[in-house]
Amino acid sequence: MPVTIERIASSEALPAAADVVVIGGGIVGAAAAYYLARRGRSVALVEKGVVGGEQSSRNWGWCRKQNRDARELPLAIRAMELWETLSEELGRDSGFRRCGLVYATNDPAQLAQWERWRETAKAFGVETTMLTGAETAAMTAASGRSWLGGLHSVTDGKAEPALAAPLMADGARRAGASVHQGCAARGLDVSNDAVTGVVTEKGTIRTNAVILAGGAWASAFCRHQGIAFPQASIRATSLRTEAAPEFLDAFYTPEIALTRRLDGSYTIAISGKGTLEITPQGLRYARDFLPMFIKRLKAVELGISSSFFKGPEALGSWKLDEVTPFETIRVLDPAPSRRAMATLLERAHAMFPALKSVAVRESWGAYIDSTPDAVPVISPVAGLSGFVLAAGFSGHGFGLGPAAGHLAADLATGDTPIVDPRPFRHSRLVDGSRGAIGEF
Repeated sequence: MPVTIERIASSEALPAAADVVVIGGGIVGAAAAYYLARRGRSVALVEKGVVGGEQSSRNWGWCRKQNRDARELPLAIRAMELWETLSEELGRDSGFRRCGLVYATNDPAQLAQWERWRETAKAFGVETTMLTGAETAAMTAASGRSWLGGLHSVTDGKAEPALAAPLMADGARRAGASVHQGCAARGLDVSNDAVTGVVTEKGTIRTNAVILAGGAWASAFCRHQGIAFPQASIRATSLRTEAAPEFLDAFYTPEIALTRRLDGSYTIAISGKGTLEITPQGLRYARDFLPMFIKRLKAVELGISSSFFKGPEALGSWKLDEVTPFETIRVLDPAPSRRAMATLLERAHAMFPALKSVAVRESWGAYIDSTPDAVPVISPVAGLSGFVLAAGFSGHGFGLGPAAGHLAADLATGDTPIVDPRPFRHSRLVDGSRGAIGEF
């Protein structure tokens, strides 16, 4: 696995029963387990590979309110509040810093879009500032570029993808949860349309409440339970440099994005750029995703690879007493695209000459799980009592992670939701109500 992450200990014994079982040890699942354990609930977190091993350690690390969909903003605002206290609660530095985010562009249409978004920001009390060309150039002096303008969010920031999910999962364990890595959930025991247990490769845990935070694997798991969940995964490539001169903390342009890590290295990526691979699951939900694909036609290319035959979007069914696809692929670790890496380096070196002499430490591929409207599902599912789905974060999950996990925990236990959960309801993707979300 090319991505360096914090490794944590697993609990020894699988519990016979738990108040809640959380499936998936990414940032959302770890957060759900953490907040459940802090409330005194008995909780088991099961992860087929290692905590934080997939998309939760392969993202930019941005924690932001800026440029979010209005439906996500209440959750993003609460997430920032939770990030603020997390390191102190855990007794370890999660890397969270309110360093501010700087956006820059020479595209008038992009600038106009950011200006329009500020009206949304005002409605939610979000602090964000439009920058003139001169102001943008001053804030990005290391680029040596002139800009038409930019956008600056002073109170947004970043955290450390290599640390956040593992530290939250370990915090859950220290608060009384059990954490089981290398322990795939194969499926659910169901009686009278209600969850009664989770069948894992190491045994069954009796429970009446399950949170599925399975990332790119969530739709396949749902399908096995007879639940439709339209989900597609974009394969993206990122890289990380060795320690480099300090010139920016978090910077975005349409061409490239950079984030400075705790050790002085930089994560480099391109927003929205990736490959939509043709898979059986993709074909099943092609009609749902067609409008998004048309909208992003210039940024996303079609491709076909081994993911057609194996992985979360391949064909396949299984029985609960046999090896499942979750055990076959413990960590979803696609190879980085060489062409994408070359583009990343070319653009980074052109924009920030100081990086030309800095070596690449690691590179990785990742699957960004998305919904047709690019807003996650955090929701109970009709017809299966006790089951809460938390997936489809569409590249926004890391920053939302603490609040998204908190909300999933609230829904699983009947506690007062941290935000209004209706914009994240599962039914909008399957009953034709997606377009009416803004009315709530």
